[in-house]
Amino acid sequence: MSVSVEKLEKNMAKLTVEVEAAEFEKCIQKAYQDMKNRVSIPGFRKGKAPRNLIEKMYGPEIFYDNATRYAINGNYPQAAEESGLDIVSRPQIEVTNIGKDENFVFTALVAVKPVVKLGKYEGLEITGHDTTVTESDVQAEIDRQLNINSRTVEVTDRPVQDKDTAVIDFEGFSDGAAFPGGKGENHSLVIGSHSFIDNFEEQLIGHSVGEEIDVNVTFPAEYHAPELAGKPATFKVKINAIKAKDIPELNDEYVSDISEFETVDEYREGIKKELTEKKKKEAESIYEEEAVKQAVEASEMEIPDPMIEYQIDGMIDDFATRLSMQGMSIDQYFTMSGVNEERLREQMRDQALASIRGSLVLEAIAAEQKFEITDAEIDEEIYETVNSYYMGADASKIKENMSGKELNRIKEDVSKRKAMKYLVEKAKITKEKKTAKKKEEE
Repeated sequence: MSVSVEKLEKNMAKLTVEVEAAEFEKCIQKAYQDMKNRVSIPGFRKGKAPRNLIEKMYGPEIFYDNATRYAINGNYPQAAEESGLDIVSRPQIEVTNIGKDENFVFTALVAVKPVVKLGKYEGLEITGHDTTVTESDVQAEIDRQLNINSRTVEVTDRPVQDKDTAVIDFEGFSDGAAFPGGKGENHSLVIGSHSFIDNFEEQLIGHSVGEEIDVNVTFPAEYHAPELAGKPATFKVKINAIKAKDIPELNDEYVSDISEFETVDEYREGIKKELTEKKKKEAESIYEEEAVKQAVEASEMEIPDPMIEYQIDGMIDDFATRLSMQGMSIDQYFTMSGVNEERLREQMRDQALASIRGSLVLEAIAAEQKFEITDAEIDEEIYETVNSYYMGADASKIKENMSGKELNRIKEDVSKRKAMKYLVEKAKITKEKKTAKKKEEE
């Protein structure tokens, strides 16, 4: 295999990869082994026809699609590494030469990590944030904890109310016909969450367990499925169960059961201390975000579109994973929310771009400041990462099995955090302007 690189405008590059004919022949043979059981040749049982006979009857091109996949998957990773480029997108592949006993040639259009021209990043002016904890803050946190420690109970003596969780089966129909993605079973729907289209949830209020009802809605005019956009639909819904929260009473007994404190007064004081610490950390996060934002605005870089799309791909994958943990597929989400993939990608675009720019600027600052990253810092990062996913896992053993590329990624994360800390340390924190609401609270 050989690879040549052509650098293009706007941080794009084209790799031309040439795979020797003998190597591509192995890919064709592998494709033949995969496909021979699916090819019918008179006089032969499936899987027994020789390759040359199949090629004579159907043409050698019959194996090219699979052989191409093997050749690209087997050679692109090495070609990308040999190119010396810092590739930040999925490759756009184009086959430029293919044939029996010929070298296989393909190109890969890729985005390359942009070079950042840093502007001012020391002495940035950042607005301070009040970390005072009020009594209303304490009460709100207590109410939240009461809600968390509540029991979920099944309700059988009343119909659905706002804030209840209705466990439902549903199937959607438009013009009398069921439509794809509009069916679900035993789905837990929180009334008032507005996770389903139109006024679907409100129509369940007042109905009891075992009832089968028709819920009439209208799809949004910009719905992702053109055949449903702007049209009325009916969902056949059965209420399987109603669940509600039984909120406990705030008293000394409750406090001693769920905390280290014995009395409500001690509990309130403890909550106040926790909130004070939390507000301080939130203020630090706000300072970091503002510092990075200003450093980005002062810097120059050109972000290629494929890099942004690649970032959005990862964000959508994460979103789909979170949905699946709630028992909903992303296709069901699209159907019930009225948001299509194109619109979701557009909604994520600004966040993706901001994330990319911030990361690049922090990398550039870390490189310019030449921060030293110790083995202890890398070990701590691995430990924190591992334990966030697998409690009690042996971080040292995981480190032993990490590739050089994975360790470099860990090192980059540590250096970017150091750059973030450096920005805040060098910034000027100005006094927060008090709003009329804050003055009133005082």
